[in-house]
Amino acid sequence: MKKYAFLLASLAMASASTMAATTINGAGATFPYPVYADWAKVYNQETGVELNYQAIGSGGGIKQIEAKTVDFGASDAPLSKEELDKNGLVQFPAVMGSIVPVINVKGVKAGELKLSGEALADIYLGKVKYWDDAEIKSLNSGLTLPHQIVITVHRSDGSGTTYNYTDYLQRASKTWAGQVGMGKEIAWPKSATGLGGKGNAGVANLVKRTPGAIGYVEYAYAEQNSLVYTQMKNKDGNFVKPELASFQAAAANADWKNAPGFKLMLNDQPGAKSWPMTAATFILMHKEQANPETAQEVLKFFKWGYKHGDIATKLGYVPMPANVVDMVETMWSKDIKSTDGKAVYTK
Repeated sequence: MKKYAFLLASLAMASASTMAATTINGAGATFPYPVYADWAKVYNQETGVELNYQAIGSGGGIKQIEAKTVDFGASDAPLSKEELDKNGLVQFPAVMGSIVPVINVKGVKAGELKLSGEALADIYLGKVKYWDDAEIKSLNSGLTLPHQIVITVHRSDGSGTTYNYTDYLQRASKTWAGQVGMGKEIAWPKSATGLGGKGNAGVANLVKRTPGAIGYVEYAYAEQNSLVYTQMKNKDGNFVKPELASFQAAAANADWKNAPGFKLMLNDQPGAKSWPMTAATFILMHKEQANPETAQEVLKFFKWGYKHGDIATKLGYVPMPANVVDMVETMWSKDIKSTDGKAVYTK
């Protein structure tokens, strides 16, 4: 499968032969970068509009949109209604994806190893130090596991992927909830032998080259880097593999209508086939737009993206449902205005 160059600096995603009529600038989450890159390439070919997107992590994206240095910010860690109002921002979901544990364990192939949320938490807590630990073996009858030290890999930057991953761990483990908690940046337990990687790409690269490693990445990164993924035990007690059907099953339960500011966590959804670590990724924009023409171009891009869910699906993401898109477009027309109070977007 195609690989991307995951850059932490500004990246122009149009071909050199195409002169873009307009450039829109965004920064933030690495989680959705693969789909934004594909959307941008096709969109540029159709419209001449270029997307310049800095994949610097959700924390960086929030800081840049608050400072008004980009046209939109991107974050996998949704802001509360209070945080949005304080900074004069609106927020809307762009696409849904899934976080998958990836491993580099001797003799273990993709989809063979089974983990529960509690076992995953115990690994990152440092309670499980070898891959043949009794807790792991109890979940994997018949699978030969090596006496190989576990090396945990985490994000070193402010990350929405970490925000969602640690939200899942605190739901699965009372010990994790009490000792560590959740956040874009956390104090990782020193009892575990750990490494830090920048961005989803950094974690993927570390896991790939570190024997005994385990990390967490968005599904597209696991696919593109041919990483060994695990099965996970879901809320219904079933072991499921990370695949589009299990992501869609989890996303189907999302109650966007009752989510103030579209803030919604999708982890640990019920359902026999639901993947337990599913998350939306969000776009942040200012309510008041000094340059309404550029804001219109941003909204046109994401409206186009909503209509091209097939691109997202091919990469393992789940497109936003039509009813949610309708709610988002209603919010655009109502809340995003120019400095003279005129609507930037007409539904």
